Amino acid sequence: MNLTPMIQSFVLHFGEMGSRWGINRTVGQIYALLVLTQRPLNADQMAAALGFSRSNVSMGLKELQSWRLIRLQHIPGDRKEYYSAPEDIWEIARTLIEERRKREIDPTLSLLRDVLLESPANEDEQYAQARMQEMHDLIELLTSWSADMQNVSSDKLYTLLKLGSGVSKVIDMKDKLMGGKKGANDP
Repeated sequence: MNLTPMIQSFVLHFGEMGSRWGINRTVGQIYALLVLTQRPLNADQMAAALGFSRSNVSMGLKELQSWRLIRLQHIPGDRKEYYSAPEDIWEIARTLIEERRKREIDPTLSLLRDVLLESPANEDEQYAQARMQEMHDLIELLTSWSADMQNVSSDKLYTLLKLGSGVSKVIDMKDKLMGGKKGANDP
């Protein structure tokens, strides 16, 4: 399988960006190839297309499977395992958000909860604990919002994101209609 210059350019770029996002460059390139390819690929095809060893591809596939970003498929009459990425880009984004939450956000929230249960020993710890409470509350709010968004359809998410700063205008209008009164949940 030969990559066209356009696909090769994206695959190389995605590998470089992946290393900035905390994933191995090889894993990023494997994923980019799977996202851009219409049909499922086996490890040998990926290794040939990317110029990687078969063992590097196998390790990369295991990493992508642990992130739930690829699907294993079998083709009738072929004993090899084939892999593909989800067709829906929104599904990929949802999976990435959920996996990053589990790996990065949840452990941070657990630590913050533990620290917030402790009694501060002095004024410095009291100040630090107040700041950690603010961090906890913000992360908890964003996590809750993110969980709510996981259940929203792709079309509705697209519409919501297209609203952009228009959401702020709606909130401003609500405040004007209420005569400047803030709701119970407003900061």
